[in-house]
Order: sequence, then structure tokens, then C-alpha cells
Amino acid sequence: MSDRSLIFPTSEYRARVERLQARMAAAGQDALLLTSPADVFYVTGFLTRFWESPARPWFIVVPAQGDPIAVIPAIGADLMRRTWINDIRTWAAPDPVDDGVSLLADTLCDLVSEGGVIATPMGLETSARLPLGDFMRIADRIASRRFVDGTDTIQRVREVKSEAEIAKIRTICGVADRAFARVPDFAGVGRPLDEVFRDFQKVLLDEGADWVSYTAGGAGQGGYGDVISPAGPEPLRAGDILMLDTGAVKDGYFCDFDRNYAVGAPSDDVKRAQAALTHSIDVALDILRPGMLARDVHRILTDAIVAKGAVAGGGRLGHGLGITLTEWPSFTPLDTTELRAGMVLTLEPGVEIAPNRILVHEENIVLREEGPVLLSTRAPEFLPEV
Repeated sequence: MSDRSLIFPTSEYRARVERLQARMAAAGQDALLLTSPADVFYVTGFLTRFWESPARPWFIVVPAQGDPIAVIPAIGADLMRRTWINDIRTWAAPDPVDDGVSLLADTLCDLVSEGGVIATPMGLETSARLPLGDFMRIADRIASRRFVDGTDTIQRVREVKSEAEIAKIRTICGVADRAFARVPDFAGVGRPLDEVFRDFQKVLLDEGADWVSYTAGGAGQGGYGDVISPAGPEPLRAGDILMLDTGAVKDGYFCDFDRNYAVGAPSDDVKRAQAALTHSIDVALDILRPGMLARDVHRILTDAIVAKGAVAGGGRLGHGLGITLTEWPSFTPLDTTELRAGMVLTLEPGVEIAPNRILVHEENIVLREEGPVLLSTRAPEFLPEV
């Protein structure tokens, strides 16, 4: 039994695998094949930026019983040996003829009897990180074993965070809190928006982020048009509303929240929009409970905004959060995922001030039995001025 581990003690990963194996048993699954960076990290603690290279596939196989097996390119063997995983099988990659296909197929056949079932995520918010042609070749090589959708198996386990995971997310939220507090030091009239974005990323790193995977936002007179655009060179002007949104990372875990700033005194319609957003967060923090559905959160936030005489923004009003910037569920009218204690979530209401002019606010929470607990420091009631 290995005592080696990265990020968390070995016991954390063993508990995760046991929960996965319990769901596998209930679903009649004989093995679980994981290929995405997040799923590999979740099971092993294998944390690397090398995923930015698409040249090689990586595989983790969770058997019905026992420890996971890593089937990976040889370049990753040294780092994987520093995790708690003991069974590490490698090939010289990239191989244009057989890039892990034979090694993975042989591993699956060793673990799973003929006629057995191998689950792998196939649903929403999943992807197979290997060539589709190779996946089909693997399926052919392992027949009469078959692949089935394992989305529910992995997502239902990952969506409820351990206390150790919650502590990591709280830590990176604290990093972002400190960075947002420093925005008035480098944002103001005349500063180009792209320079503000770059300075914000520098401050996040300075405050302790390992890296900044996501920075977005906007700026415009009395509001902004969207919340996903890259920054341009346009200077900030009096009357602008500046929004910065970050997905910074610490030890593999994300924060994801934004903050708004008024460049000079905000207009009355911006103040009304800010009041509606603040009210909607207040209501959600007061009444959210485990057992509600994801779509209930969308309704709660929307109704609270409308009650203040504002026009609620459409689309998704929040989501799960953890080892990826956004996780399931999505707070839309269509998502019926049940909320459970231990989920880490974002609350992200928006107000349409005028056509192509919006204000969006976001907080990060953990849902407890008694209700939500903030992980991000609550934004001020009134917009700070820069």
C-alpha cells in the first residue's frame, strides 16, 4: 500500500475510488476508463500543465475492486510515481501507429472478463481525450466487452466535495479576494483595458495563484455588452463600469467569481441594477437548501431580480465549481440536478440595464445542510469606485 501522494493524503484518493467503485457496482460496471485531465487528476493527484499539449492520450482505469491503473506515455512516469498509484504502464509516445491502443486494450482485457462492461464518460460536460479512431480500435480489440456511458458514475461522485477539497477552493477564493481588493491600484480613467487585465493576472500570481487559466470581463458606459471577451486597448473612461472575472488555480482547484467597479460615480440605473443583484444574492443565500433542484436556483435568482423592478439576464445563472472552471450542474430552467450538501457552486445573476448593456455578479459558495456558506468574500453592497 503506497503512502506517496500529491496534493492530498493517500486516504483522500482511496475514499474517492471507493465511492466510484460503489457506484460502478450499483450500475453493473466492471471498470471505469478515465481520459480527461480533470478526471485523471481527481483519481490520482497527477497535476501538470503538460495537458496543454494535445499530442498524447492518457488513461486511468478504475477496476471494480482494487487500486487504479495508469496507462500513460512514458514521459509522465516519473510524476505519476510520485502519486499514490503503483501500477503504472507506459508506452513510448507519441506513436503514430499504436498510441497506447494495444497497451490499454490489453489492460482492459486483463481486468474485465468477456462480456463485461466498461464505463467511460460520454455525456454533457465530458470528452474523450484520445482520437475517435483509436477509441473505435480499442472497442474492437476488447470485444465482447463493451463500453457504456459512465457520466453519472463520475459526476455524482465528483460533484460533492470533501472537506479537503472545500479548503482548497476556499484558499484560491482568498487569493482572488486579495487580488480584487488591489484593482483600484491599477485601474482608473485612462488605463487601457488590456493593461488592466494583464495587471490583474500579475496580482493574482503575486497573491499566490499557481496559474490563471481564465481572465475575462468587460468595460463600457453604464454597463458592458458581454462577460467573455478578451480585452482591447481602449482606455477606461469616466462613466464606465469595469468587470473582472477570474478562474485562478491553486493546487489544481479553481475559484470563479467576478467583481464590478465604477469608473467615477455610477449612474442611477447602474445603482438600481447593483441593488437588484445584491438582493438576489441575499435571497439565494437565505433560502437555498439541499434537495432543491438546479432549476430552482435559476428561478430564485430571477424572481428576486424581477421583484426589484429589474430585467433579469437570461442563460445560465451559476454552476458547479471545483477542478474545472465550470462543473455541473447548470442553473438554467432545464437542469433538474438535485443539489446536495457538499456541492461547491457559483451564484451568477445578471441584469439587463438596456440593450447590449448588462451587469453581472458572481459569488462562490459551498452548500451545507443548513444552507449556503460563502467561500468568496461577499462583494460590497455599493459599487466601489476607481
